[in-house]
Amino acid sequence: MIFIDTGPFLAKRLSRDPYSKEAFAGWERLEKSNQRIATSNFILEELSTLLARRAGCAFSVHAIREIYNSPRLMILRPDLQDEISALGIMEKIGDPAISFTDYLSFAIMRKRHIRQAFTFDRHFAKAGFEIWE
Repeated sequence: MIFIDTGPFLAKRLSRDPYSKEAFAGWERLEKSNQRIATSNFILEELSTLLARRAGCAFSVHAIREIYNSPRLMILRPDLQDEISALGIMEKIGDPAISFTDYLSFAIMRKRHIRQAFTFDRHFAKAGFEIWE
């Protein structure tokens, strides 16, 4: 299973994004593969906010609805224990440049034994995950 971070979702939808070409290539490879893919509702919250700020609320709503309707994407919803685990990872790594959403992604990935992330954020590698390319 591959965990999808905010960046690839964002860059796929905003052609001006600096990672747009990499995102399209990655999504195309994912579509041709039979890899299972997942993200979290926290990633989608972050994505929704960024899309609304950069392209407007209507655009954001349409994009998020499209993602929710994906039959292939599993949306993981963390529980209280995941959030507490994220705090522990935050305490251990101690990098203030890493968002709580990322720390929570790390906790979810560890809990579900997900080793790879489709991301443009090198913090995932710092946390011990493989960057899917």
